[in-house]
Amino acid sequence: MAEEKKNLLVSTQEYVGELRNEMRKVSWPNRKQVEGTTAVVIFSVFAFAAYFFVVDSALTRVIKGVITYFSK
Repeated sequence: MAEEKKNLLVSTQEYVGELRNEMRKVSWPNRKQVEGTTAVVIFSVFAFAAYFFVVDSALTRVIKGVITYFSK
C-alpha cells in the first residue's frame, strides 16, 4: 500500500511537471483577439437563431396548411 501511494505521488508530480512545461508552450491570445472572436461568436449565435426561427416558422405554416387541407 505504501508503494502504491509513492507511485501515485511520483506520477502526480511528473504529470504536474509535464503540464507546466506544456502550458509554457501555449500562445495565449491578446485582449483584442479575444474581443474579436467573442463578437464573431455572438453574431453567429444571433444569425443562426434568426435562421432557425425563419425555417421553423415556414415549416410550421406548411405543416398546418397540410393538416388543414387534409382535415376538411
